[in-house]
Amino acid sequence: MAVKRFVDTNILLYRVSTVDAEAEKQRIAEEILAERDLSLSVQVLQEFYVQATRPSRSEPLSHEEAVCLIESWKRYPVVEISVELVDAALVAGERWRLSYWDSLIVEAARASGSTELLSEDLSHGQSCGGVVVRNPFSPV
Repeated sequence: MAVKRFVDTNILLYRVSTVDAEAEKQRIAEEILAERDLSLSVQVLQEFYVQATRPSRSEPLSHEEAVCLIESWKRYPVVEISVELVDAALVAGERWRLSYWDSLIVEAARASGSTELLSEDLSHGQSCGGVVVRNPFSPV
């Protein structure tokens, strides 16, 4: 099965959210992560760990909980960060006027063969070299 959708960090973070105001986003994230046509990157896993376990989070995950989740998400294809990916991200950032970190996500999505990037951090509907950003939490 060809990978079609790339998951950004916020999907993983909403999956573990216990904040009442984020209950609908948590449900949507859970549905997304039950699918099989997904991919993610080392960057996404790193960002998830750092944000999910930070002490200032309302209910931080323990190291063990975060590691267990990361292990489970490695069932999806994971794009590794390489010199070539960094180079592509530097070009993409300039081309689409994205931050370095966002352009690295876009380029990882492209490297995975995904045509859709699930994220609330970029502009819904934005197209970046064959990858279209879709905010799964947007009513649009």
